[in-house]
Amino acid sequence: MEHTQSVQSKPDANPGNGQGKHEQVERAAEGAHETVDKMADATHKAADAIGEKGAQLQDLQEEWMENAREYINKNPVKSVGIAVAGGFLLSRLLSGR
Repeated sequence: MEHTQSVQSKPDANPGNGQGKHEQVERAAEGAHETVDKMADATHKAADAIGEKGAQLQDLQEEWMENAREYINKNPVKSVGIAVAGGFLLSRLLSGR
């Protein structure tokens, strides 16, 4: 009899008690929701950072293109010479000789 009384005095420890299991499931679900929310927040922050970096890279690309256009306009003959020399070197490297 004493054994039965000690088991009955602890309703959460009783494996047949559905309420204790329900509370455990609820706690686990809350923890999972919190984790998902944290991951979603981190993902949004990362996406925002990537978007900012993408915009910065696009601005840098436009700046370099403008600098290249200005150089070509100021030095057309030298620019053609550089292009020919670069093309020749690339063809030699890629031909495998």
